[in-house]
Amino acid sequence: MSAQQLRDALGDRIILPGDTEYSTARLPWNLAIDQRPFAVAQPESAEDVVDVVRAAAASGLRVAPQSTGHGAAALADTDLSDVVLVSLSKLRGVTVHPEAQHATVLGGSVWNDVVEAAAPYGMTALHGSAGDVGVVGYALSGGLSFYARARGLAVNSVRAAQIVTADGRIVRATPHDEPDLFWAVRGGSGAFGIVVSLELDLLAIADVFAGMLLWDASRASEVAHAWAAWTTDAPESASTSLRVMHFPPMPELPPFLSGRSVVVIDGAILETDAAASALLAPLRALEPELDTFARMPASALVQVHMDPPEPAPAFSAGAMLASFPPEAVDAWVVAATSTPVLFIAEVRHAGGAAARRPEGAGAIGSVDGEYLLAGIAMVPAPELAEPALAAAHAAVAAMAPWHAPALALTFIDGGVDRALGFGASRERLQQLKGQWDPADVFAAGQPVG
Repeated sequence: MSAQQLRDALGDRIILPGDTEYSTARLPWNLAIDQRPFAVAQPESAEDVVDVVRAAAASGLRVAPQSTGHGAAALADTDLSDVVLVSLSKLRGVTVHPEAQHATVLGGSVWNDVVEAAAPYGMTALHGSAGDVGVVGYALSGGLSFYARARGLAVNSVRAAQIVTADGRIVRATPHDEPDLFWAVRGGSGAFGIVVSLELDLLAIADVFAGMLLWDASRASEVAHAWAAWTTDAPESASTSLRVMHFPPMPELPPFLSGRSVVVIDGAILETDAAASALLAPLRALEPELDTFARMPASALVQVHMDPPEPAPAFSAGAMLASFPPEAVDAWVVAATSTPVLFIAEVRHAGGAAARRPEGAGAIGSVDGEYLLAGIAMVPAPELAEPALAAAHAAVAAMAPWHAPALALTFIDGGVDRALGFGASRERLQQLKGQWDPADVFAAGQPVG
C-alpha cells in the first residue's frame, strides 16, 4: 500500500511527511529524539485505533503506540521508516468508580488526568513523579511512585486492559479473560498491542505528608551520607529520593534554583504529621535552606519532584543498586557534582513492597534492588547531545560495583540490554509475543525480543 493508499483508507486520521502537521505531530515530549516515522496517526477512539492497525498491517507497515513521548529515547533504537506512529494524545479521559475504588483510563491519558478526577472522591493513584507522563506506558512498564515502598509498583494496580491486537481486534484482558495476554501486557506493554484503556485500582488517600528539603550542592556529600544512613532504617511508609540538580541561569526558574547547583531530598511519608516529622528530624537537623514537607492534598504530590512542566530535550540512563554504602555514596557524589552539562543525578529509595512480587502479578510485578539510580542530562542545544548522553551513562557506570541485576524499565532509554528489566519473564514474553503478534506488527519502546 502506498502512502496515498494509506491516506485513502484513513483520511485525515493519518498524517504523512508531506503534510503541514507532520513536523509537529511527529514530535515526542522528549525533544532530543528526532523521530521520523512513515506516518503519524492521531486516533480519537478505540475504533479509530482498529482502523489504523488494520490499514498499517495490510500494507506491511509496523505500528508504534505513543502516549506522550516521555520515553521516546527507548524507541530511538527502532527504525521508524516503515512504522506508523500512533499518537494517543487525543484519546484521553478518566471515569472514576468511587464505590469500587478504581478508574477507567483512556489510553492517551496522563497522570494529571487521573489524580484530578480521583481527588474529589478522596482518592489518588500510584502515579509517577511527573503529572504529564502517560498512564499506560508508565503503569504497564512497572511504575515506581512515591507510594511504592508501601504499596508496590503501579503495574500491580492494573485490573483490566482493553487492547487492539495485531489482527485488528479489540480484546479485553483480565485475570479471567485472556489471562495470558493480561499477564504479558503487564510488563510487555506496547509489544502486544495498543492499549486503548486501562482499569486501575485507586488509593483511598486524600492527603499526604510530602515535600522536599533543599541545600546548596556544596553540602552534597554531607546530605547524601545522612540520607543513605537514614534510609537503612526508614519504614516502608517513606518513599524518598536524593538528587543533585544543576540549573542554568534562567529567568523562568525561581531564584532558589536559577543558576545554582543544589542537593534535594523529596518524597512522601504515609504517616501522621507527628510521626512523619519525627522520622524527618535527622534530616531536618542538617538545616536545609528550604523545607516544604507538610500535609498536602494527594493531588499536589505530582508537583513535589519539580519535573519540567513542558516538553524538553534530555537523555537519561538508569540502574538498580543492591545497596548504597558509604563508599558508593562517595562515588555518587563525585559523579553527581563533576558533570560539565546540565544534569540531574538521582538515587531513589526502592525496596519494601516494590521489591515484593504479589500473587497474580504480570510479567513485571516487582523490581529487585534497594535503590534506583538515574542520570538525566538536559540537551539545550543539538551540539550538546553527545556530551549529555555520555554524562548520563558515565554517572550510572560510576556506580557499577553496586549495581543489582535488575532494571526499572521506566528509567532507561535505548542502547541497553533490557533483559535485566524483564528478568525471568523474558522467555515467556517472547513466546506470547509470537502468539499474539507473529508478524511483529508492534514496535515497542521496550521490545521483549
